[in-house]
Amino acid sequence: MAKDRTLYLCRACGGGTPRWHGRCPHCGAWNTLEETVPAPEPSANARGRFSALRQGLAAEGTLARLADIEAADVARTPTGLAELDRVLGGGVVPGAVVLIGGDPGIGKSTLLLQAVDALQRTGLPTLYVTGEESGAQVALRARRLGLGDSQVPVLAEIRLEAILATLRQQRPAVAVIDSIQTVYTEQLTSAPGSVAQVRECAALLTRAAKDSGATLVLVGHVTKDGALAGPRVLEHMVDTVLYFEGDAHSSFRLVRAIKNRFGAVSELGVFAMTERGLKGVGNPSALFLSQHREPVPGSCVLATLEGTRPLLVEVQALVDAGGPAPRRLSVGLERDRLAMLLAVLHRHAGIATGDQDVFVNAVGGVRIAEPAADLAVLLAVASSLRGRALPRGFVAFGEVGLAGEVRPAQRGQERLKEAAKLGMAVAVVPKANLPRKPDATFVRATEGLTLHGVERVEEALEVVRGLG
Repeated sequence: MAKDRTLYLCRACGGGTPRWHGRCPHCGAWNTLEETVPAPEPSANARGRFSALRQGLAAEGTLARLADIEAADVARTPTGLAELDRVLGGGVVPGAVVLIGGDPGIGKSTLLLQAVDALQRTGLPTLYVTGEESGAQVALRARRLGLGDSQVPVLAEIRLEAILATLRQQRPAVAVIDSIQTVYTEQLTSAPGSVAQVRECAALLTRAAKDSGATLVLVGHVTKDGALAGPRVLEHMVDTVLYFEGDAHSSFRLVRAIKNRFGAVSELGVFAMTERGLKGVGNPSALFLSQHREPVPGSCVLATLEGTRPLLVEVQALVDAGGPAPRRLSVGLERDRLAMLLAVLHRHAGIATGDQDVFVNAVGGVRIAEPAADLAVLLAVASSLRGRALPRGFVAFGEVGLAGEVRPAQRGQERLKEAAKLGMAVAVVPKANLPRKPDATFVRATEGLTLHGVERVEEALEVVRGLG
C-alpha cells in the first residue's frame, strides 16, 4: 500500500513545505511546522464551493466599477448586552463572521450563551453548536445562568458536513460554533485542530455565512502566548476578531476588538462575572481607580482612550533603592517605553533614576498601549521618588517626546469631560489640547476642573510643585 504524501504546515503563516524544518522558511517562526496530509484534489462539483464572495458581480471574470456595485449600510441587531454591542460596533451584522478567543474558563461560552438567548427572545432564529460539551452540559450552564426556560436550539456535533446541513435546514440568523478547533471535515484526513482542518473548516463556514446572510460566531482557542491557535490566516478570513481577557483572581473581564470590518477597532467592553453570568459594567473607570483615603506618593490618574470610550486609569509607580543592576518593570505598559521616559526625565528635568529600581503598574489589569500615558507615568515616577503625593483629584495625559516636549493626544476634550464627570479637580494636559475659545458646552462639561496646559516636561513638573 502506498504511503500518503505528507506536508508540513506552519501554524503562524499557513505556509507549507515537504520537509520538516526547525524554522519556517516562509515567515521565520521557530517550531511552528506541523505534519499533515494534503487535501485531495477537489471534484468538479466541489470547485465552486468558495464562490459566495462574488455577490453583486454580473458574471465570473467580469469587471465592475465601484460606483456601479450596489452597496447599502448594514443593519445591526443588538445582542441585548450593551458592552458586547459596543465592541461589535452596535450589534451583530447579517453575514458577518466573528472570531472570539480567550483563555480556558475565562467566560467565552457563558457570554455567547447569554447573547444567543437574548437574541432568541427577540424572535430571531438562533443555533448553538457545541463541540466541546454535550447538550446536557450546556443545559446545566443555562440553568446556572437563570436561563432554564431558554428555547435556543443546541447541536452537539463536530463534523462539518453535519453542521452545514443543519445551517441550511434551520437557517438561523445567528449561529455559534464552540469551538472551531474541534470541528473537522471528511475531505481531509488530518486530526481536528490541525492547521489544515482549522483553515478548511473556517473557510467553508465563512462562505456558508456569506451565502445565507447568517451571523456566525466562532470560538477559538489560544496558545500559551495568548495568541489565537491555528493558522494566522484564520484572523484574515473573519470580519471581526475579539479577545476575551481577564485575571483569574478577579471577577472582571475585558473584551477587546482587534479587528472589525463593521466598526471601530480597539474598542473595550467590561464585564463582571457574577453567579448569574456576565454583567456589563456601565462605568468601568471606577474599576481602574484605587480607593485611597488620602493621596499617596507614586499614584497618578490617567485619562486614556480605549476605542471610542474615554477611561480613567490609575497609574502607580514605585521607585526604590536598586542594586548593581537596577530593574525596570512595568505591568500593563510597555517596558521599553518606560526606559525611554526615564532617560527623558533625567535629561530634561534633572531627575535621575539610574541607581533606582522603578516599577510601574496600571491598576485593574488594563493594558495601555497609547503614548498619551507618558506624562502620567513621568509624574507618578517623580512623585514616588520625592515621596510627595499628587493633589487629590489630579489627572494627566499627554505624549512625551525625546526632546522633552509634551505632545497633544487625540480627542483630548472628551478625556477632560470624562475626568470632570468623575469628580477630578485638577488636570495637567498638553497645551494644544486646550480649546482656544471654549464653547459653552465644554465649559459646562468641565465645570469644577482646573486645567493647566503645558508644553514641556519640566513645565509640567513645575506646575505640580506649585500645586503643593
